[in-house]
Amino acid sequence: MALASPPPQTLIVFGASGDLARRKLFPALYDLGYEGLLPERYAIVGSGGSRLDEAEFRERARGGVEEFSRHRLDDGRWQAFARALSYVCAPLDHQDAFGALRERLVSLDVDLGADGRRLFYCATPPSAFPTIVRRIGEAGLGDQARIVVEKPIGHDLASARELDRIACEVFDEPHVFRIDHYLGKEAVQNILVFRFANAMVERAWSADVVDHVQITVAESAGIEQRGRYYEEAGALRDMVQNHLLQVLAFVAMEPPESLAPEDVRDRKAELLEAMRPFSADDVIRGQYTAGVVEGREVPGYRDEERVAPESTVETFVSLRAWIDNARWKDVPFLLRTGKRLPHRTTEVAIVLREPERRLFDGAGLARLPAHHLRLRVQPDEGIALVFRAKEPGPGMALDAVPMDFSYGSSFKTRSAEAYERLLHDAMAGDQTLFLREDAVERSWDIVAPILDAAGPVHPYAAGTWGPSAADQLIAPRRWRPG
Repeated sequence: MALASPPPQTLIVFGASGDLARRKLFPALYDLGYEGLLPERYAIVGSGGSRLDEAEFRERARGGVEEFSRHRLDDGRWQAFARALSYVCAPLDHQDAFGALRERLVSLDVDLGADGRRLFYCATPPSAFPTIVRRIGEAGLGDQARIVVEKPIGHDLASARELDRIACEVFDEPHVFRIDHYLGKEAVQNILVFRFANAMVERAWSADVVDHVQITVAESAGIEQRGRYYEEAGALRDMVQNHLLQVLAFVAMEPPESLAPEDVRDRKAELLEAMRPFSADDVIRGQYTAGVVEGREVPGYRDEERVAPESTVETFVSLRAWIDNARWKDVPFLLRTGKRLPHRTTEVAIVLREPERRLFDGAGLARLPAHHLRLRVQPDEGIALVFRAKEPGPGMALDAVPMDFSYGSSFKTRSAEAYERLLHDAMAGDQTLFLREDAVERSWDIVAPILDAAGPVHPYAAGTWGPSAADQLIAPRRWRPG
């Protein structure tokens, strides 16, 4: 089902001079225009506290597009895109900060024939969200408008609820788009297709066949000048409460009645409700020390800028999750995420149960890796099934061989970036890949027991796969009852 162009509207980017806008939003919008997926009539208004003229703003946006767009910058296409760009200085600490912005939007609404359709995008620190929402309400700009809020959605359950309360003073719940960019990745969306469009796969997707599931989000990078933020968040808040639980929900949810947004989101919410909250026995935390990553010496976490010398914030987490429903009874989901690991990768490994009768033990079966299915989300998007086959020659000797699908070789078109799909869907009003209020709150419920009582933080050298204590969580069959 091909994507259609959204209706005419204005997109307002708060924090338009910041890093997120330059690296992700403007390149994604340019690429959507390149593909013919922006509205036929649209305007993009940057806003922030910086005093930029429109020439400076357009030049900043062009720099981001040149560096990060997946399409080569074409002068003709850029000129058409640039004509839609404008900038309004609107410092949030001024009571009538949005007066000039209101005038610009009202004028654009007439020019575009947009009937008040606006999409506000908060590409700002989370602390600015409440003020932005209030200013939008005070300026009378919320009618028919939508708002996109970046993660983290709160610092805990109470603050997430407070953010939702503030947002719903100005916007109806269906008009609040809580973004998790992982859900915009092609390979994450393909999990639904792989499961529900292939009868053989869906019939095997249960405790009868699956021994355990491993979900890994590994980063070779460190905290990248985000010491102040990371000291408050840590890996549990930064990655587990959102990215990992959302990927888990796609992997484990029941089949939706249809692909309608609320049907899909209902199934994700049901899955999260069936998850047990984490316990201290099911989590190992770690913090990287100095080491070598991808051939380069890197400092330890405590030596990073704006990090406390005795910090106990985790940069690595390994968790064991349980889902209390019929499909996944007694099947552990093993989650792992960390900074300064050997290389960047996001993948889901479905490890299959061994048959009771071991007919081929004498043929080398015991030395082979577990029979598993690997869903690669990034960087090499694809799916690999590792199975056993007879080696050529006399006798009976087995080996493990992969059956591999790669997006890069199977489809010649380069995958769209996650923000392209999510920006398009937000402009079109499609909530399928966005987070609903109940799912956000349930995610906080799940991690709440370990946020402040998750046990010691184990050191691990940068360039390794985390502390050795984490290996115990995936010791073979340790989790099976009896």
